[in-house]
Amino acid sequence: MENYKYFKNDKCEFFPCHKMEDDDFFNCLFCYCPLYSLGEDCGGNFTWSEKGVKNCSSCNIPHTREGYEYVRAKIKEVIARTSRKV
Repeated sequence: MENYKYFKNDKCEFFPCHKMEDDDFFNCLFCYCPLYSLGEDCGGNFTWSEKGVKNCSSCNIPHTREGYEYVRAKIKEVIARTSRKV
C-alpha cells in the first residue's frame, strides 16, 4: 500500500485549484509545491508576473498520478540548494 502518496480534499474551498484532464484523480498532497523554490529549474509549466513573481496556476505536475514521484526525484535539488555547508 502506498496511500501516503495521495490525498484528495474535495471539501477545500479552493478545490479544484487547477483544471485537470483527469478529474477523478486530483492529488492535493502537494497543495503548495515544494519545488517552487527551484525557480526556473522546477520543470513545471509556470509564468512570471509583471512584478517577477512565479505563477504556477497553469502547472498540474504535483496533482497528477506521476506527481509524487516527480517531486520526490527533484526534492534532492531543493535540499542541496537550501542546505548549509559545514
